[in-house]
Amino acid sequence: MAQADEFKAFEHAGWDGIPAQYDAGFGALTVQSIGPMLDAVSGAGLRLLDVASGPGYVADAAAKRGFDVTGVDFAAAMVREAKRRAPRIDFREGDAEALPFEASSFDAVVINFGVLHLARPEQAIAEAFRVLRPGGRFAFTVWAPPERAVAFGIVLGAVRAHGNPDAPLPPGPPFFRYSDARAAGDALLAAGFVAPRSVEVPQQWRLASGEALFDIMLGGTVRTGGLLRAQTPEALSAIRGAVIDGVAPYRGGKGIELPMPAVLSSARKPA
Repeated sequence: MAQADEFKAFEHAGWDGIPAQYDAGFGALTVQSIGPMLDAVSGAGLRLLDVASGPGYVADAAAKRGFDVTGVDFAAAMVREAKRRAPRIDFREGDAEALPFEASSFDAVVINFGVLHLARPEQAIAEAFRVLRPGGRFAFTVWAPPERAVAFGIVLGAVRAHGNPDAPLPPGPPFFRYSDARAAGDALLAAGFVAPRSVEVPQQWRLASGEALFDIMLGGTVRTGGLLRAQTPEALSAIRGAVIDGVAPYRGGKGIELPMPAVLSSARKPA
């Protein structure tokens, strides 16, 4: 099996098993970028495709804005959860790298944090270009680098200090590749888009404790959770303690508040 296919299978199996954990852990965080992302594609038209739709947060918000929405995700469990939450929306299983739609089918395409979990993200960007009509708009979000997306900085720093950051997992594309505006813009231009633009979207992750952050990363993510589960029991215990200590400076009257900005990149298909 090629490395990309191995990574794809790893991600698919992971996301098919954690819709409830993801919702409980990341739901209140990842929805914060939806408004700016929909703003970035507004005005192009009403037919919108939500790729890697997950539990359906973006699709539901877009429908409430008046978009005619279709959602697609490769994990059957996520599709079921999205249909449960927003039964009026057309959700279906499908591969972001080979979208099951004709060319020029949509006015707008969005991917909220899903690009991070694709084996061939450049192919997904090319597919977004293909299914857009001329003049259509595309937008996607990723996390800012770990020095600004503090939760990742804390957890990955704890792994480097107390565990093995090179634990044997299926190798995937660099997680923070498109956190860099130049890399995101180059990928969009290579797919045929014009006028790429990247902006940082401020977000705050409110958590009850450092233990909550560790538990969410362990059980509510695929890549980071896989990295944690690959550690020895002794290392994992030390990493957990370091994560708890690492959030202490971010504790306030309402619990833990971690800066977790997103990078929103967008572009237009030429008319």
